[in-house]
Amino acid sequence: MPPCFLERISVLLNMDKLLLEKLKTLTILYAEDEEGIRKNIAKTLQYYVKKVIEASCGEEALTLYQIEKPDIVFTDIMMPGSIDGIELVKIIRKENTKIPIVIITAHTDKDYLLKAVHLHLEQYIIKPINLKNLKETLMKCVEVISSHRSIDMHLPLGYLYDFDNKVLSCNGEEIKLTRMQIAFFEILLHNKHRIVTYDELQECIWQDQVMTDSALKSLVKNLRQKFPKEYIVNLSGIGYKLVDR
Repeated sequence: MPPCFLERISVLLNMDKLLLEKLKTLTILYAEDEEGIRKNIAKTLQYYVKKVIEASCGEEALTLYQIEKPDIVFTDIMMPGSIDGIELVKIIRKENTKIPIVIITAHTDKDYLLKAVHLHLEQYIIKPINLKNLKETLMKCVEVISSHRSIDMHLPLGYLYDFDNKVLSCNGEEIKLTRMQIAFFEILLHNKHRIVTYDELQECIWQDQVMTDSALKSLVKNLRQKFPKEYIVNLSGIGYKLVDR
């Protein structure tokens, strides 16, 4: 395959990884009255996000929304009580026009669909859920959130990293990074649960240039000075990873 095609594939894969990393920092409120369905879908959502808050009816969902301040709302339409899914979305939209809202329902009735159209939804998913559609919907929600606010990744020992603005901070104080340090740090973040090999560092950071031992050691040494000891660990002969504590 031509290099330009491979580069486009690499960019797309990195974007996908970035969105998935951002998802892991977010909280979803999911309202569904059928417990079996709710538990199954919540378990799937939990794989992608930081936290899933479950509600069994519209009233409970509204209370939890006001207390927990979730980043994304998923809701069924037909629920018992005075607040169904449509009414829940209407109430939330009165105070928050930006939060991504997704309706998951078995309903295909045109009246419900027409009501939902005017509620500024990110997606309308018909049960049973297709996992591919669910992931695409979650990724779309992240893009919507990123368009109006930064999504910070929380790291060990009080560190935060803003992927969009390439800003590392600790206790509110910004830590300056060079372009190479950002590239190195981000590849470790994208793969924080495993060792990043020397070959991967060569391909992703140095690319067409040669990654010498001295250049790599200098980069890591300077970056380590901006973190506590052992924040970046090395497995001799293999590569590097971030400490996971």
